[in-house]
Amino acid sequence: MLFWHAQPEAYHLQPAYIRDALPPFLKHDEDRPAGENVAGTSPFQHVLCAPTSPAVKVHDETLTYLNQGQSYEIRMLNRKLVEYTDLSSKCVKSIVRVVFHDRRLQYMEHQQLEGWRWNRPGDRILDIDIPLSVGIVEPRANPLQLNTIEFLWDPIKNASVFIQVHCISTEFTPRKHGGEKGVPFRIQIDTFAQNAHGEHLDHVHSASCQVKVFKPKGADRKLKTDREKLEKRTLQDREKYQPSYETTVFAECSSWPDVPSLSSTNRTPPPAYQTSSTCYIASSSPHDTQQWLHRNRFSPFCRLFASFSGADLLKMCKDDFVQICGPADGIRLFNAIKGRCIQPRLTIYVSQQQTRNQHQPKQGESRRDVYHAFYLEELTVLKLREKIANLYNIAPQQIHHVYRQGPTGIHVLLSNEMVQNFSEETSFILIPKPWLVHAGAI
Repeated sequence: MLFWHAQPEAYHLQPAYIRDALPPFLKHDEDRPAGENVAGTSPFQHVLCAPTSPAVKVHDETLTYLNQGQSYEIRMLNRKLVEYTDLSSKCVKSIVRVVFHDRRLQYMEHQQLEGWRWNRPGDRILDIDIPLSVGIVEPRANPLQLNTIEFLWDPIKNASVFIQVHCISTEFTPRKHGGEKGVPFRIQIDTFAQNAHGEHLDHVHSASCQVKVFKPKGADRKLKTDREKLEKRTLQDREKYQPSYETTVFAECSSWPDVPSLSSTNRTPPPAYQTSSTCYIASSSPHDTQQWLHRNRFSPFCRLFASFSGADLLKMCKDDFVQICGPADGIRLFNAIKGRCIQPRLTIYVSQQQTRNQHQPKQGESRRDVYHAFYLEELTVLKLREKIANLYNIAPQQIHHVYRQGPTGIHVLLSNEMVQNFSEETSFILIPKPWLVHAGAI
């Protein structure tokens, strides 16, 4: 038996002090002629204050070595504020995450992160060093997302956020492939502006860079080794490699598919997010198909499928996708479109308490209560409250606490641990106790 009552919401904004920061190699952007066409470039520029490796060939992506647990500055710059006046009076939200660069590990990201969590209980993959950071407000680190942090900052003034990466590249490789054979990561930053409702959901910019993380001081030794090896090469061989820059500039990329905010847990996800890679809808228009491809990391093939609707893609077989996209991406796209929807982690059944005038059984007829199925993908009280709110057509914020009736009729406050220990397909009766319900905010 479950009980619920209303909860107020509190919101406060802390003051911030912002420091302007512009690396020397970006100074040339200010010297461009006023008439030069730069409309196609983003006003945002993110710079990681760590040197790039000199052992990277000219046309390859830069690679940066980081020390485990060391604080590194990321400068959040707005280079063309005058041309981007729609953001001049609002804060934007940036979500920083550490993800895998290797596509094979991207497919197994959830299993890899869960394994790391098991081996390193209580630790995080990515942390924010708040005392060193300047110009950011409302920093957040969700305990359920170890590789993600988020914060707000003012695009009128540049900001700096200091991050710490606590996992090392060799933790995700077999033991025989340790040392320099560790896997590379990507640090990606997705930035969102406010919409008409004041929610940071309008995507405006995404950028990332490739890094490898070593044990403390290991990055310095590796960088020194790369320089010494390069000095031993001939002048002709050195021209094939990039110079080592003192800082790392993030390269623009497509937004990460998991775009909902860490702090928006009380809000129902938008329809675009509900159309996930595991449950594709046949009635999707060509525009919806383009958005779906972007969200699920199939951006390189958007032009090929520009006029395809959802029904068109569902009619294609695996061989068609392989022929168009190649073996790796073709199989991945086929599995994403044709795959079954992910099964919920827990299913429970609930029935609303019937009043005396409701559903009175006739003589000789047995009473049958109508139950609703709650499917929980996340075993938390928050998700259960959202389901209850949808059942009663109220806002989740109106539910303060949920209780379960225990032995001798006591009311036990429901916790995440209790939800995680619910038996599959357990049934409950929902009772909104009058003495627990508050009309309006407190």
